[in-house]
Amino acid sequence: MGNFSYDEQNCRLCPVACGANRAQRAGVCGTNNEMRIAKYSLHPFEEPCISHKNGSGTIFFTGCSLRCVFCQNYEVSRAQRGKVVSPAELAEIFHRLEEMGAENVSLVSAQHFIPYLVQTFEIYRPKIPVVYNSGGYENIDALKALDPFVDIYLPDMKFYSPALAKRYTGREDYFEVADAAIRFMADKRRKMTEDGKMLSGLIVRHLVMPLGVADSRQVVRWFAREMPEDAYLSLMSQYTPFGSIEGFPELSRPIKAREYDAVLSEALSLGLSDRLFAQELSSIGENYIPTWDY
Repeated sequence: MGNFSYDEQNCRLCPVACGANRAQRAGVCGTNNEMRIAKYSLHPFEEPCISHKNGSGTIFFTGCSLRCVFCQNYEVSRAQRGKVVSPAELAEIFHRLEEMGAENVSLVSAQHFIPYLVQTFEIYRPKIPVVYNSGGYENIDALKALDPFVDIYLPDMKFYSPALAKRYTGREDYFEVADAAIRFMADKRRKMTEDGKMLSGLIVRHLVMPLGVADSRQVVRWFAREMPEDAYLSLMSQYTPFGSIEGFPELSRPIKAREYDAVLSEALSLGLSDRLFAQELSSIGENYIPTWDY
């Protein structure tokens, strides 16, 4: 674990640093000291270099320290679902995903379980790449403990504006924290197979939101200005009204084609065409939201 130490009686794994005694109660992430997952499966709908031929071996962890009102995985992020697994059991899931032909093992929203993930990797390290799929709001010291086991970082950069971040996630410091975390992640150099599978590197995701074009353009400019040339940007169009958005009328509709096209045009104008993933508007809809097994 290097210089990182974890005290479950005073949890500071995420930037919220809520100090919960997770041996007795849940932290702001909604979870206690038991690692929980909501689903694992082969996922064919990630970026082409992640899903590749057989699909990404995706493991959805329960809980989240961000409180995105529009969360597509609302039941899971709010810790309303999940099966307890030990590090040994999670290591066995790694094995199963490899046997299923997974192109990688993708850990989704796993920040609040990092000490248990390190224990899992000490039991078994997959022979396929490990993807850390994150909301971007990360504690760098905790990331450093996991970094030796991660090949690919797949973080969100959700918002540039502190006001929007506060409105939709409850974290006014979102951009400041995510910027620092993603800069750390950017040290992973891109490595690809000849047929286009990613073996290591960084893909920054950004979801274009209704009425969010101005902020999305700022995110794209940040990426073009600050990220290394071997990092990818993934512009996502899949926003679907979901979660707890009753008090947010602007979120009651999907994005319009002109909104997504405006952000895509910004990326192309900045010379990002050779390191850009774009998404079809047909990706909008609840059909792409997983069915939770646990």
